[in-house]
Amino acid sequence: MAQPIRLPNAQEQAVLDQLVVRLITPEERPRWNELVSTHHYLKSATLVGEHLCYVAEYQGTWLALLGWAAPARHLRPREAWVGWSKEQLSCRRHFFANNARFCILADAHQFPNLASRCLGLCCARVSQDWLARWGHPLVGLESFVDGQLFRGTAYKAAGWQRLDDTSGYARVAEDFYVLHERPKQLWVRALEPVAFRSLRAQSLPPALAIFEKPPPPKRQRCRVPTRRLASLADKLPLHQPDPRSTRGRWHPWPAVLNLICLAKLCGIAMGQRQIAEFGRALTQPQRRALGCRRDPDSPRHYVAPSESTFQRALVKIDHTTLEPLLLQWQDQHLGPDTDPLIAIDGKHVRRSGGLAIASAVGQPSQRIHATVTLQKHDSEIIAVRQLLAKTEFTDQLLALDALHNQHETQQQILYDHGADYLVPLKENQKIILATAKTLLPETLSPSGGSAPPALPG
Repeated sequence: MAQPIRLPNAQEQAVLDQLVVRLITPEERPRWNELVSTHHYLKSATLVGEHLCYVAEYQGTWLALLGWAAPARHLRPREAWVGWSKEQLSCRRHFFANNARFCILADAHQFPNLASRCLGLCCARVSQDWLARWGHPLVGLESFVDGQLFRGTAYKAAGWQRLDDTSGYARVAEDFYVLHERPKQLWVRALEPVAFRSLRAQSLPPALAIFEKPPPPKRQRCRVPTRRLASLADKLPLHQPDPRSTRGRWHPWPAVLNLICLAKLCGIAMGQRQIAEFGRALTQPQRRALGCRRDPDSPRHYVAPSESTFQRALVKIDHTTLEPLLLQWQDQHLGPDTDPLIAIDGKHVRRSGGLAIASAVGQPSQRIHATVTLQKHDSEIIAVRQLLAKTEFTDQLLALDALHNQHETQQQILYDHGADYLVPLKENQKIILATAKTLLPETLSPSGGSAPPALPG
């Protein structure tokens, strides 16, 4: 049974009056983590992103622990309370912090008002500490309280306001939410009323405007006519059977494959998240042309696959059979190859564990002729030779970097393709450089010396 509410006695009040809330030191972080993991109901002390850790102590004795972290990305009650528009949310969300951890170490029957006292002292300094540590102040705070375990009385006593409860979903994976039917109470507090009211204004006051983040880039939209999208949709699925498991499969494989290829052709960088955003920006006719499935609840609408669908699909795609189909579709729309120059180069793929790609790209049309994938320890020299064997470059000029000053590579270009090559020489290639200086006249630019004489007429 809950203990009756009482006021602190004289000795307990003396402790509350002398209570100090301060930031922990780096040396104290292991102890803070251990205590939070032991006493907090979540049994975890992990705080990611921008965060601060505090301790409330009396004469060196730790009585409570508080942890603040970045706010939730989307909270409908919070957005309504602040009055944010969607654009303002992305630029000003960082002016909030979330009280992610709060646990009392003292005996629950001692020190009435200890929790509200800790919150009040911490709220009085957290904005300045955040500015010193993370480079911007705070204007508001938020916290989630499990109503089945706590009443939120300390927050109410410390001047916080309770908004609508959360909808009762928990994030269990990168982009999956599961209904757990245990909604949390959402408590909020404005640190400075004047600054808080300015968060909904069209323009922030100068004191906050210098900390406002730039708006995110506008979502890139597909400008390809629908009739051309249909030609891509007709080409790709012909020789691409669905490699996914039948369990849980809802989106058609042609639609997933078409969207991935179209996103990359439109210049979408990175991976499944950006592709999913691109898919959500497509119009209904574009989704229909790409083969997206109808929404069962609204037959006039077509559903774009989610991020998790693209993540699983990217693992299953066989690029060796997909590349020829894309090249055929490209040639169908670009027409005959008239590029005089072919640039051949290798590039490392970011965050891929050492993966690289060697490619041949026509100039100025940017036509892709062939690609070869290199693993972490593969040789780019061998990869370029494999790339040359995959296509034809008759009567064209191939530009390569100095790494490919190799007899075998150049013979492959000259005799197998009937093409010419342009390869620079570097100072560390002493033998080839000395031979070139011996065979080529000094007047040949850019081998050094003066420029070649002007042609008559």
